[in-house]
Amino acid sequence: MKAQLKFILFAFFVLLPVAGYSQGARLDLSRLNGLETRARDVIEVNVEGKILDLAKRVLAKTNEADAKKVGQAISGLEAIYVRAYKFENENEFNLADVDQIRSQLLSPGWERLANARSKRNNQKVDVYTMFTGDIMSGVAVVVSESKSIAVINVIGPIDIELLTQLGGKMNIPKFEVELDKPKTGN
Repeated sequence: MKAQLKFILFAFFVLLPVAGYSQGARLDLSRLNGLETRARDVIEVNVEGKILDLAKRVLAKTNEADAKKVGQAISGLEAIYVRAYKFENENEFNLADVDQIRSQLLSPGWERLANARSKRNNQKVDVYTMFTGDIMSGVAVVVSESKSIAVINVIGPIDIELLTQLGGKMNIPKFEVELDKPKTGN
C-alpha cells in the first residue's frame, strides 16, 4: 500500500496543475462504488468547488516562490478525483469494473500517453490525456493489480514546464524511473 500511496501522491501532485476547460474529461467512477466494503484500505479524494477555491486563494497570497508556482498551476483547476483500493486477497474485485473505466478512455478526445503491463501481480497502468485545441484539458491514470486498483482523474489544462520546475520541492515528488537490472549468470 505504501508504494501505491506514493504513486497516488506522485500522480496527485504531478497532475495537480490542471484547470478546467472540459467537463468531457471527467470519468464516470460509479462502477467502483461499493468496493470500499470489500477493500482493506481505501483512499477517496474529491478536490473541487469551495475547497479548491480556498486552496487557490491561500496560495495566491503566499510569499514563498514555490508555493506561488503551485498557486499559478492550479489557478483554473476544476477538479481532481482519486480512488484507490487495496484488497487482502486476489480477485476480490471485478476486473470488468476497471475495464469499464478504461473503455471510457477509448472515447473521442482521449489520447494514450503511456501504458505498461507486467505479469508480476497482473499489473496494468494506463495514462491518457485529453486536449481542447492545443491545451491539455484532462488526465486519467488507471492502475490495476491482482490486489489493488487506483484511478486518478484530473480535469483541466496542465502546465508541464511548471510541473518540471516543482518536482522534488514542497513535498511534490520528483518522478524517477528505476529499471530492473539484468540478471547475470553466475
